[in-house]
Amino acid sequence: MIVLHSMQTTSNPFFAIQATCDNARAGLLMTDHGEIETPIFMPVGTQGAVKAMEHRSLLEVGAQIILGNTYHLYLRPGTQVLRAMGGLHGLSGWTKPILTDSGGYQVFSLRDLRKISEEGASFKSHLDGSKHEFTPESVVDIQRVIGSDIFMVLDECTPHPATYSYAKESMERTVRWAARAKQHDTESPLIYNKKQFQFAIGQGSVFTDLRVECMKILVEMDFPGYAIGGLSVGESADEMYAMTEVSTALMPVEKPRYLMGVGTPENILRSIALGIDMFDCVMPTRNARNGTLFTTTGRVNIKNAKWKEADEPVDANLDCYASNNTSMAYLRHLFVANEILGLMLATMQNVALYMWLVKTARKKIIEGTFHAWSAEMITVLNQVR
Repeated sequence: MIVLHSMQTTSNPFFAIQATCDNARAGLLMTDHGEIETPIFMPVGTQGAVKAMEHRSLLEVGAQIILGNTYHLYLRPGTQVLRAMGGLHGLSGWTKPILTDSGGYQVFSLRDLRKISEEGASFKSHLDGSKHEFTPESVVDIQRVIGSDIFMVLDECTPHPATYSYAKESMERTVRWAARAKQHDTESPLIYNKKQFQFAIGQGSVFTDLRVECMKILVEMDFPGYAIGGLSVGESADEMYAMTEVSTALMPVEKPRYLMGVGTPENILRSIALGIDMFDCVMPTRNARNGTLFTTTGRVNIKNAKWKEADEPVDANLDCYASNNTSMAYLRHLFVANEILGLMLATMQNVALYMWLVKTARKKIIEGTFHAWSAEMITVLNQVR
């Protein structure tokens, strides 16, 4: 069943739902750097660059928004350079929307190099060992300087596995930090005269009651959008889907929903069915550099000798020059020869596949045929060629 929604009647000037197919949604995010059709996958450009892809390649494959990382950009090039260059848009030359995560995941993954307190997280740089501190307020200030269109609150990314007591303590701290971040967002002026939208992040590990409690409190704070964090960190796929479903059931229908750090093509399709609008993951770019290709007909290990004399294109079904005009044999040769071009072409293929996946999902939602198409695609995409 499909239900169409008029954009003119939405009460949210930032996000409009255009169609639904059960819980799956097709929408439109409206930012000062352009509109974003959802569901959307955001290629990860941790340090202001999607690895092995230049901007025109991202545009060619249909990227509408990229993701940067507050922790890495804060350390290098630093806020002084970013401000002098007009933020990350000015520094990088990327003119479309940018989302920045808070850097919380990176800080908390340092383990031996950081200390958590109620005030925030103090840590040592992985670059030179220098000491720094992130607070909910300072992370807002840093992302002001970066100038991202969408930015995340500082949260504590609960590790997996975690005891119930630790997950509860971590979740409650995340909620308190979110309240501080929202207050600071209302008090701190914009730097570049471009609107910024702050998203809260739900935590609670794999404990349903903690996820419910966290999301209910965050929703009461009335953020422009909501994310689900702390998943795809070692829990089972079933646990990830269960926590996603619990969370989306509590998120406001009229606001965008972002599942952080997820994942495989199957993860994305199953999560779209649960009502998720936005995704990011390093998987397509990282796997590409290791020689694993995602194609419309299944996964490929391009280093396999079976492709040594294969003259077929990498993926004739994608509207991407690299996919249509590069033979499997040539791409394998580039990997065997350790040519940088191989990494670039493989990355283009994988990012193009992910962009095709969410674009086609959107089309199928609008047509009302998403579920049948999704089930078929999951089977095809999980094949190993």
